[in-house]
Amino acid sequence: MSSENREVNKTLKAPVGCWGPARAGRPETDDDRHGDEVTGTDTEPDGRHGGADDEAGRVIERFALLLSESGWPRMPARVFVAILIAPDGRRTAAELAETLRISPAAVSGAVRYLSQVGLVAREREPGRRRDHYRLYDDLWYESITRRDTMIQRWVQYLGEGVQVVGPDTPAGARLEETRQFFAFMHDEIPRIIDRWRAYRAAHVDGGPPAEEG
Repeated sequence: MSSENREVNKTLKAPVGCWGPARAGRPETDDDRHGDEVTGTDTEPDGRHGGADDEAGRVIERFALLLSESGWPRMPARVFVAILIAPDGRRTAAELAETLRISPAAVSGAVRYLSQVGLVAREREPGRRRDHYRLYDDLWYESITRRDTMIQRWVQYLGEGVQVVGPDTPAGARLEETRQFFAFMHDEIPRIIDRWRAYRAAHVDGGPPAEEG
């Protein structure tokens, strides 16, 4: 089996997971295995994790748990939610470590992962020495767009798989149905994005309500 086909197989086995990163088909890394390193506290969804107040802590841990159950690595999920609920939408590495009671190494691994999958940006204010991490604007659009690119590859290789096993075989029929499903998703994603932008303009960004029909 070629290295390209092995990579495709890994991608197809990866959990799609709520349109989130879901490890994006890559093998588990040291950052994933040690990402839940904490400094003297548990990480159950009870809010007891250091600098955050109990209510904010419960939001972080419960939402992070849901993301983890859908395929996100645990520590990137916690860091993502901690940035998401930050009052100004950004956090330094030190603030993340204090809020979540985790080591600097765990923060580093989590933000590296979130940066690689296009959810978090690193920036530094002029005259400041510390980096801040913030969520990308229109981050769900970016995440879905990245996944759409992966879906295009799935459609291509599933089509090749149909020809390999034979379109008239039971395996070929299963592969073809799967290919058609992902081809349908690929065609629909741009329309969904357009509808979301119209909805956001009307309901989220403070614009006038969209007309019915």
